[in-house]
Amino acid sequence: MRSPRRCSRNGCPRQAVATLTYVYSDSTAVVGPLAAFAEPHTYDLCEPHARSLTAPRGWELVRHDGDFGPPPPTTDDLVALADAVREAARPAPPPRPEEHDNLPGHQTGRRGHLRVIPPTH
Repeated sequence: MRSPRRCSRNGCPRQAVATLTYVYSDSTAVVGPLAAFAEPHTYDLCEPHARSLTAPRGWELVRHDGDFGPPPPTTDDLVALADAVREAARPAPPPRPEEHDNLPGHQTGRRGHLRVIPPTH
């Protein structure tokens, strides 16, 4: 199962809500809403890092003015959810016979929570 995209900043565990892109020909850094797909040469950022980012000296910073909302669920998220539901719905494996049930001369049977014990002679 794949986890949601995380902030690219080292040590930051938060979920990404924005994408940073550099336009080198214009000396511009652009911080906008999270891109639909992770792209090479872009950086996913959490909201605190997206809001506090500064551009290098001599560069212009273009920042999205609106709120950075959480990204919509992806098909990977929906598949993971469906897998978790299927796993939870699987029947439990049958209980393993107890060790003393397998000893020679101790033949017993099980029915649900009751144990059938053969009569003694």
